[in-house]
Amino acid sequence: MFKIGLLSDTHGFLDPQLKEFFADVDEIWHAGDIGALSVCETLSNWKPLIAVYGNIDGGEIRKSFPLNQRHIREGLDIWMTHIGGYPGHYYPDIKARIRNNPPGLFISGHSHILKVIPDPALKLLHINPGAAGKYGFHLVRTAVRFVINSGRPEQLDIIELGKRSEV
Repeated sequence: MFKIGLLSDTHGFLDPQLKEFFADVDEIWHAGDIGALSVCETLSNWKPLIAVYGNIDGGEIRKSFPLNQRHIREGLDIWMTHIGGYPGHYYPDIKARIRNNPPGLFISGHSHILKVIPDPALKLLHINPGAAGKYGFHLVRTAVRFVINSGRPEQLDIIELGKRSEV
């Protein structure tokens, strides 16, 4: 069993509530639009960090993290990218690649909208953790925590970090 803390779209702001929410995870994954290397440094001090860069991320972050992460944890094939879309509406750069070689779990950010959607056609689960930062059009800041057990994502928990405007 492997525990994951997942967030996206921090845009340079890291809510201190996340430290407790991610206290028991094995790794933290950031699905892009990090916004500042200091966010990565803090997250890396809490737990090992896996991240991808997003469209707002500058050169330093792009040098430190790839556009896509594809890895396996506990037998689950995971693909994480920032702009990926979701089942039925995959981003054009992703569409053919995901159909030719679908992962078991597809993670993206970018929309600032929390989504957990199965894709029965590709036999995968899509997770977008929403936006944990204070910039964007979202109303509530969110992040996700889940467990990978024998190749399956389970026990998904969501934290609402408060309204974007309350930060």
